[in-house]
Amino acid sequence: MANLKDLSKLPERLGPGHRLCAGCGASIAVRQVLMGTKDPVVVGASTGCLEVATTIYPFTAWRVPFIHNAFENVAATISGVETAYRALKKQGKIKKEIKFIAFGGDGGTYDIGIQSLSGALERGHKMVYVCYTNEAYMNTGIQRSGATPCGASTTTAPAGKESYGKPQSRKDLTAIVAAHHIPYVAQATISHWKDLITKAQKAFAANGPAFINVLCPCHRGWRYPQENTVEIAKLAVETCFWPLYEVENGKWRITYRPKEKKPITEWIKSQGRFKHLLKEENKPVVEAIQKEIDESWAHLEKLCSL
Repeated sequence: MANLKDLSKLPERLGPGHRLCAGCGASIAVRQVLMGTKDPVVVGASTGCLEVATTIYPFTAWRVPFIHNAFENVAATISGVETAYRALKKQGKIKKEIKFIAFGGDGGTYDIGIQSLSGALERGHKMVYVCYTNEAYMNTGIQRSGATPCGASTTTAPAGKESYGKPQSRKDLTAIVAAHHIPYVAQATISHWKDLITKAQKAFAANGPAFINVLCPCHRGWRYPQENTVEIAKLAVETCFWPLYEVENGKWRITYRPKEKKPITEWIKSQGRFKHLLKEENKPVVEAIQKEIDESWAHLEKLCSL
């Protein structure tokens, strides 16, 4: 379990002065995840907000070895580095324990990089993959992704006279990864820091691949005041839009249960990307979203009771 006193003694591995937006959920997620181990780490990041805003030449915000990859191949790259490390350790050329972690946004994970991720998981590399999910291709203009929820307005699925935004439901990537039967899978968000850091500790300690899907609100794409990022993340959990759970060696467990499950309208009215759903003609869309969330939560509870 994450201990605040111990965490305060750890060095900052992502330094200040980067150019991520004020109120960016991704930078908060990275700092919390990297508190999950005291060992040296090697970081890889696919192209995306995190990479472009922390490594603007000739500067870097990273205080650890860092590798930039294309959109689609961070999992393959880090799995290769981890393989090289194991070979060198076997030869006695490296003796210290080193952890390997890959960061990718939902564009580079849910969509473009899923083949690379799936291959790395299937091969069984001892590495951690973190998807910082901001639910669109934020780096390139707020285009819809496989993580964009139904009803959200994006630049490639805009709300208007002919559309209520994205018509499809988002991909359940966490469940897809869990289907690979790897040692550790988790879903988390930045508002519940102790939950996230504890999950990161388990992921780094896993004997094999580990995956954490972290919801990282984006005020630019979601259209809310930048100081509300943590509150928006918390609301995602309280409405069960983004449940917090883990799958540890095949055992599903909910790690946080809201005391009072809030209606999805509380989540919808907090963000400009959903404002059109508050119109009377879109009431059936909101009802359908609520129904899907209720069914997904019931299904999760069933999985966790097995």
